[in-house]
Formats: sequence, C-alpha cells, structure tokens
Amino acid sequence: MSHAPAAAAAPALVPTHCPYCSLQCGMNLRGSGNPATAVEVVERADFPVNRGALCGKGRTAPAVLSSRVRLTGPLVRSPATGRLEPATWEEALRATADGLRRTRAVHGADAVGVFGGGGLTNEKAYALGKFARVVLGTSQIDYNGRFCMSSAAAAHQRAFGLDRGLPFPLEDIPRTGCVILVGSNLAETMPPALRHLTELKENGGSLVVVDPRRTRTAEQADLHLAPRPGTDLALALGLLHLVVAQGRTDEAFIRDRTTGWEEARAAAMAHWPELVERITGVPVPQLRAAAGLFCDAPAAMVLTARGPEQQSKGTDTVGAWINLALATGNAGRPLAGYGCLTGQGNGQGGREHGQKADQLPGYRKIDDPAARAHVAGVWGIDPETLPGPGRSAYELLDALGRDVKALLLMGSNPVVSAPRAAHVEERLRSLGFLAVADVVLSETAELADVVFPVTQWAEETGTTTNLEGRVLLRRRALSPPEGVRSDLEVLHGLAALLGHGKGFPADPEEVFGELRRASAGGAADYSGISYRRLEEEQGVFWPCPQAPEPHPGTPRLFLERFATADGRARFVPVSHREAAEETDAEFPVVLTTGRVVAQYQSGAQTRRVAELNAAAPGPFVELHPRLAARLGVADGDPVAVVSRRGRAVAPARVTETIRPDTVFMPFHWPGAGRANTLTNPALDPTSRMPEFKVCAVRLEAARG
Repeated sequence: MSHAPAAAAAPALVPTHCPYCSLQCGMNLRGSGNPATAVEVVERADFPVNRGALCGKGRTAPAVLSSRVRLTGPLVRSPATGRLEPATWEEALRATADGLRRTRAVHGADAVGVFGGGGLTNEKAYALGKFARVVLGTSQIDYNGRFCMSSAAAAHQRAFGLDRGLPFPLEDIPRTGCVILVGSNLAETMPPALRHLTELKENGGSLVVVDPRRTRTAEQADLHLAPRPGTDLALALGLLHLVVAQGRTDEAFIRDRTTGWEEARAAAMAHWPELVERITGVPVPQLRAAAGLFCDAPAAMVLTARGPEQQSKGTDTVGAWINLALATGNAGRPLAGYGCLTGQGNGQGGREHGQKADQLPGYRKIDDPAARAHVAGVWGIDPETLPGPGRSAYELLDALGRDVKALLLMGSNPVVSAPRAAHVEERLRSLGFLAVADVVLSETAELADVVFPVTQWAEETGTTTNLEGRVLLRRRALSPPEGVRSDLEVLHGLAALLGHGKGFPADPEEVFGELRRASAGGAADYSGISYRRLEEEQGVFWPCPQAPEPHPGTPRLFLERFATADGRARFVPVSHREAAEETDAEFPVVLTTGRVVAQYQSGAQTRRVAELNAAAPGPFVELHPRLAARLGVADGDPVAVVSRRGRAVAPARVTETIRPDTVFMPFHWPGAGRANTLTNPALDPTSRMPEFKVCAVRLEAARG
C-alpha cells in the first residue's frame, strides 16, 4: 500500500469541519508554509452552524498534526524490555492478528472485545462494528459514546420512537419563544453555539438555564435555577405539576398526538412545589417563574446535555423534561420541541451504524430478525452467524481480564475518561492482549501491546453526523506522515490476516457506499446521501432514503407524525428517586464534573497544544467560600477530594458561583488530579449510562 509524502499540503482552500465537538463547525484549511503545522485554519462563513466562528480548540486544531506531538510509526511491546518499541506496520498488524486469533482459539469469540469512539467517522464506526461481528464473531463491542448521550437516546426512543439529537436545525433556536437549557455550559463546551441563544434573547425570547453552577452560560439567562446535583428529575416533575395546576396544558395536542398522559400526569402531581423545593433547593417562586416563561411563549424548547443525562436515572430524567414539552404542545410543530446537545464530534453518527453493543447499521436493533437479515444480506453472511447484544461500555471495561481477555480499542482514552478510572486502568493492565489505534500516545495507548498511529481529520476524507442529524463531509487537505495509516487501513490489514481478504476496503467512499446500503430502510437511513451531494450541499439531514427522485433530507422531524407505530408520542410516567450514592456523615459533599473551554474530553489531543495548556494548565477543585472556610483553604491551595473509589488532589478554585454543598472538577487530566478516579459507575437501568455527575465525597486540605 503506497503512502504520499508527509505534509504535502493542498495549495487551495479545502472546506472541511472541526475535529472536536458535535457542532462540527465549518472551516477551511490551506497550506500554512510552516513545517510545524503544515496547514492553517481559515474562516468558512457560509456554514450555517457556526457562520465562521470557532473556539480556541478549533482554531488551534492543526497543532496536533505536528510530528512533534503525535505518533508517527507503530509501536510493539518488547518481550525482552517490557517497553513499547518502534516496529514495522507488518510486525504490528501480525502481532495484533496473532493476539486476537490466539485469544479466540483458547477462550472463544466473546473473549475478544472491541471498544470504539464517538470521534470516529461514520465509515470507521461502521467498519469497526462489521469487523467485530464478521471477522471476530464477538458480541463484545461498545464505544465511549455510551458515556455521552445514551440516556437522552433511550428517552428519545421511548417517547418519539426515534433518536436524533436535535429534531430541528440549530437555526430554529433563535426563532422560538423560550428555551430551557438543562445541564449544559455551552458557552464553554461549544462556544460558537452561544450565538443562537444570544439571538434568541435579541429576538425577545427568554432563556432559563438549569445548572448547579453559575456558569458563563447561566450568566446569559433570564432565569438561573441551581438545583442540587442529581435532582433534575424532581425539578422537571415540579414544573409539570405547576403547568397542570395552572391549567396550562395543551389538551388538543395531548388528545390528538400523544398517549399515556393520565399516568404521567398522576406521577407529576405527586411532586408539589414545596416538596420539589426541599429536594432540589430551588425556591418555589423560581419554579413558578420558570413555568410561566415556558408557558407564556408561543413556542418553546427544552434542551438537555450531560448534566441530567449522566445519572443513574438519566433516562427517566430526560423523559420528565420530554413530558413537560409534550404536555404544553411543544413538540411536533415548528420552532418547538425537545432536543439533546450531543457531545462528541460524531457522537450521533457513532451510535447509528453498529458501534454500539445492541445495534446494527441504520440504527437497527441487533435482536430484530428483519434487521439481522437485511444487514447480513449486505455483508454476504448468514444471519445466524451474527452475534447478539453485548455488554455496555462500562460493563465491558469492567469485564476486561476476566471474561474479556483481549481488546482492540480505537479512538478512546478510558484511563482518563471512564468512571472509577483507577479500576478501569487496573482492568486494562490485566488484559492478555491490548491493541490501540490513536493519533497520540494516550494514557490508554501507553498500556498497549501494540499501538497503531492513525490519521487525523485533516489527513483523511470521511463523514460525520453533527448534533442536528446533519451528515457532513470532512475532506482530506494533506497527506499524513509516511508511517501513519488510517483506521480503515488498520481494519483492512487485520481482516486480511484473519482470513477476510474482501469486505473491508480502505477507501472511505467505498465504505460509505456500503453503509448506505446497510442503512437503507432503517431509522437512520443514509441511502439517499452521497459524497457528491455532501460536496454540493451544506450537509444532508437524515433520514434521507434513496428514491426515484432525490430526497431532500429531513431537517425537521415529527411535524406530521412521531416515529412510533401509531404515530403518537408517548408520555412515560416517572417519579423522583435519589442518586445511587447520596451524601452522608463520612462523605458530606456532592461532586459533579464537566469540561472547560480550552480542553476537550480526556485531553489526549488538546493537552498537547501549548496555547490551550496556557489557558487551562491543569485540574482544579471549584468550591464555595463557605466550604473553603470550613476546610481552612484559600484559592490555589491543594485540596484532596476523596470518594469511596479513590482520592484526587488539585488546587482550590474558590468562587461564589457554585452551591455550598457541591464541588466541581473538570475531567480532562490524568494523574493525581484525575476526576474520574472519584466518579461512580452506577448505571442507568435502561441506557447503561454511568453516574458521572453525582457522587458523594469529602474534602481535605492537602498541604504538603
């Protein structure tokens, strides 16, 4: 296989998209004339999501292309030294094929696991799922997107029969009347999106932000509700109680377009305002004000993010917010609805095409006989040979070294990003064989037996699907270093060594063509989308079936019917319950976690960019002055945060913008300040989402 010389930048502007969050902001790339970065980012004002605006991560993204910070050749662990040593591609591929084959032969197919990432392109996610099920024959595949949007996805499916992050384009947000934004600090996590909320207010609309911290986003709100972490479910039920009590439900919409209202109504009426105030800490007058703003608007939206979703009751919590939207008729009509602000760059597409434990391409269920028959026909195999559902992400990681003896991991860094991270690191170390494909030598890659250096966004062509359900084309702008190959080439090479010389092409457009056929007729139907269309249009919204006439795509879902069997949205009765781990005398404070503007996810890439590190050099513990005074610590003093799972130490950041009973830590760093050492892996029973956002801790001064 031939490879072009490194850093051969295209001279013209190449339109593409940012490698980071789910906005997938448009940008242009051109040769920089600087050998350290090869390309530079140029504004792309015509893309409607960001209209040229970029955050610091997007603007500095070319810095990670530098050979000084990335992997440029395969590594294989030496039996003699125990260290990762440079190797040829042939040696790395053969060592991996041998490790996977040997494990299967001794322990069976399900002793081999596959773990993917929400940053992989649609083509890679599709090929990885196919590789797991066809080549390895394993059911043990999941991805880190389980840690991101799975609770919202499950609630979407229960209520609407379909999961797409936003059922409308972002451009609709400024034109609605009220937005309730729950558990999102998008001013830091996706800064270019803030303009949509700014324009909402400029147009006379109102913004309600629900967050235990007064974040940069909350500062923009007309009303900020600061509930105790883990009580968002009670808050939503309390608002619905007020809507019912005040006679502000949309009875015609409920009658004509929904089912299950009486049971959901009864559940909400058990959560009267004074009870909700005791649970959440949000005063009753603020509850009434929020309900008033929402109901007074001619159209309104509820948008959730990780705050309410990363809980052991995340699916029910999102369901309660959906019930509020349905009860007021704010769904299935223009400029209204419920939406989830998907996190990772391809978090949406990554869960649609087979990378998830229970899914096949097109958002098909793996235990559906018709779905199995369709996908098996595309793959040219017997449906009976397809494995069934496997473990969810944390359950898969927890099984490493016991039931799962070997792991192929692509585009994820669970040593930093997984809950109960010290335990996950221990499980990774216990594996008989670990192969990692990544851009950089992440903390997880450092544990591997084989490390594959793979291409980045600017060095490859492929599609992603942003939070709107808009399928986009990233275009290759330069060639990778000579020793670097794409994830598709890795899978192609491994499949050939494992007896599958056909069926795993390395060309992304060829893979996308097969993905289109596999998704045809599914919920996430891409069959009417082609690379040519994506080049000519500003993305195409799925579902977009193949038809005699070109399908325009579906920017707005549910306007005529919901995607359920009877076309009606479903109310789901839910009731408040406590977090899996409540505070007590030993652990009296609540820890919640999140992101900062200059870092991204596990930080594996952004921590290698000098400008971003200067802005966010390391972890911290955000705490209220009253709590700091009780500990006797000042701003900048080291603080130990201790949970039932471990201990983390970071400098104190004393601020009045957080509740006195709560502390906050960002999760981008490894080592002593690793926030996920502390977090609770208690799982939502439906989505299998871990409870990242709520755990009980105690604080200790850590001087010396």
